[in-house]
Amino acid sequence: MAVPKSKVSKQRRNKRRSSVWKLETPGVTTCPKCGAYRLPHRMCKSCLTYNGHDFNKAEAPAASN
Repeated sequence: MAVPKSKVSKQRRNKRRSSVWKLETPGVTTCPKCGAYRLPHRMCKSCLTYNGHDFNKAEAPAASN
């Protein structure tokens, strides 16, 4: 059976369990239309545009008589 050769200190154990060092900050870009910060390859939340297309306008439903 495997037995540790020496005691692992609380500080070393907590450093290993910490998830802070594993995380990376996401790359943040600015929206070319309004200049707000947004994640790359995602729609801008403030002006609702992506790749030159405006998604702010809702499609008008066809009126039926």
